[in-house]
Amino acid sequence: MPAGRVLSSLTLRGRCVVGAGLALLLVGALLGERALVQLAVFTLGLPLLSALAVARQRFRISARRTVTPARVPRGEDADVVLELANADNRPGGLWVLTEQLPGDLGPAPQFVVERLGAGERTALRYRVHGSRRGRHVLGPLRLRLVDPFGLVERSAVGADSAPLLVLPRVRPLGAGGPAGGQGGGGEGARRSIAVHGEDDVSTREYRHGDDLRKVHWRATARTGELMVRLEERPWRAQATLLVDTRARAHLVAPHRIRPGDDEVRPGPAGDDAPPVDSLEWLVEAAASIGSELARRGAVLRAVTDAGELVPMSGHGRLSAEDLLDRLAVVGPSRMPGLGVGIEHLCRAAGEGPVVCLLGAVGPDDVVELIRSRSGPTTDLAVLTDIESWAAPGPGRGRRGPSAASRGALAGQRDDAARLLRAAGWRVAVARADRTVAEIWAELGVPAPAGPVRVGGLHGSPA
Repeated sequence: MPAGRVLSSLTLRGRCVVGAGLALLLVGALLGERALVQLAVFTLGLPLLSALAVARQRFRISARRTVTPARVPRGEDADVVLELANADNRPGGLWVLTEQLPGDLGPAPQFVVERLGAGERTALRYRVHGSRRGRHVLGPLRLRLVDPFGLVERSAVGADSAPLLVLPRVRPLGAGGPAGGQGGGGEGARRSIAVHGEDDVSTREYRHGDDLRKVHWRATARTGELMVRLEERPWRAQATLLVDTRARAHLVAPHRIRPGDDEVRPGPAGDDAPPVDSLEWLVEAAASIGSELARRGAVLRAVTDAGELVPMSGHGRLSAEDLLDRLAVVGPSRMPGLGVGIEHLCRAAGEGPVVCLLGAVGPDDVVELIRSRSGPTTDLAVLTDIESWAAPGPGRGRRGPSAASRGALAGQRDDAARLLRAAGWRVAVARADRTVAEIWAELGVPAPAGPVRVGGLHGSPA
């Protein structure tokens, strides 16, 4: 074996032994002590013999992983069984095995297997914690061959791996919310919110873009202004989600935040794993709301600012599982605005209701959204108070916006909310200390607002 390979394979203990042997050799030569020289030769020969023994070891190992479950919500654990088999016809030596894991799943587990017989198998178990949403890879396995004295090691890396998908959490929303507890209505059907009869049907002022077939002539004659019938699409027909993932619209947390970190994370009371930033909150809100709508039987579609999320089959309709799989890998985008997302939203939603989950937005961001959704329908919007996630934690150095920036963001958000409400939308503001269920319940209650005129848009309270 070349001397360079021997030196590179020495462990720290082996290097110390070599250093001690050289020192003994030098002292023995200077003092003329043959016994010290003999001891030095033996000391230096031991790492060499160990390196030769390790180099001669041959191994054939097969590994197979079973991950249970293979799809785990963020904040929960998955169990992994690593089945190791000695495929050689000779027993193995001393093997030190390290499973390579992404840092977001926890520390890399290590195992020691000694003299696994030819054809024998052993099962190694460990657990991973899904602290960050995304698609992760378990493995490959790193094998270290070590001599009995721990002086020399030899490493090899396998090619085997297994996937783990960490999904956004789905939070229970309760019986409230928009159209909560309502039934009936097939696909494409509509449900009027009138209670007593045609004379008591809910109406509002005509807005540009409204279908003239929806004009309510009795109310028009009674008020002297052109009025249209106010209808809601049933959530059991079709529903579309718009998720704002723009990096510029969120305060995105550092990439690696593991359990046990000392960062103080703002969140609702009782939540031991709150979303780390506003983007994660919106993704979990989309997962929770979408799963609820799918449970009610809605034809579900989902769009981000970069385009539509479609299942692996390529069709537009999403099941609850499809939605979670697609949201699991959604990250911050570099899109400057919502224009692309609104175009896809118009094509996907049609006349069905939409739920827009927005980051930091202002009036200019929602004007195009209002124009694209004109008509007698009740749509929903969640505006995110991204400043509430900006509380810095010790040792993280995450700086929140200044007081002036906070004021500007709050003012723009309030202006956007007034525009949306004036156009007939139901609006709620999400903060770090509020749950998705609270926001969903708030969206089920209409909030009146006065008429507003901006850039040729005119709205009145629904």
